[in-house]
Amino acid sequence: MEAISDSALMLKVKDGDTDRLGLLFERYHRALYSFFYRLTSKGEVSEDLVQNVFLRMLKYRHTYTGAGEFKTWMYHLARNVHADYYQKNKRLGFSDDFTHLENKLQDDFTVEEQTRQEEEMHLLQLALNQLELEKREILILSRYQGLKYKEIAELYGCSEGAIKVRAFRALDELKNIYLKLERQEIV
Repeated sequence: MEAISDSALMLKVKDGDTDRLGLLFERYHRALYSFFYRLTSKGEVSEDLVQNVFLRMLKYRHTYTGAGEFKTWMYHLARNVHADYYQKNKRLGFSDDFTHLENKLQDDFTVEEQTRQEEEMHLLQLALNQLELEKREILILSRYQGLKYKEIAELYGCSEGAIKVRAFRALDELKNIYLKLERQEIV
C-alpha cells in the first residue's frame, strides 16, 4: 500500500475529512515538539504549542492550497504560534533577518553549535524587546505573521510607503541594538 503524501492528506482535511489530521499529527508531532523545545526549553509549553499548531491547521485549512510543500506551510503556522506565545507573555519572539537562525536548528547540531544558536536567539530577543511597541508590532506583523505592508498600513491608518519606511527603520534599529548587545557580551 502506497503512503498518501502530506499534501494530499491536508487537501483531504481541507475538503472536510478532518480525521486525516490525525495522520499528519502522527507524522509531525515529534518534529514540532523538538522545534518548540529548542526555542522555549520548556517541555509542557512545547507540547501546548504543538497542539496549537494542529488546531490552527484545522482552523485555517481553507488557506492551504497544496501548491507548496506541506512542511513549509506547517512551519509557517508553527512560527506564528510561537510568536503568539511570546506576545501573550510580554516576551516577543524574533523575525526577519534572523529567521535564518531558526532555520539552522536541526536534529544533528553539536552542543557547541546549539549553545551558540541559543545565545544568538537570546540576544535577538533582548534586542527586539528594546524596540518601541509600534516597531515590534510592525516587525512581527510583517515578518512573523506574514501580513503585507498594505494590510499593516490599513491597521495603522497610513500609507503602505510609510509602513515600509517604519519597517526598514525598525529592522535597522534592531540590528544596531543586537550588535551593541553582542559587543557587550564579548567584552
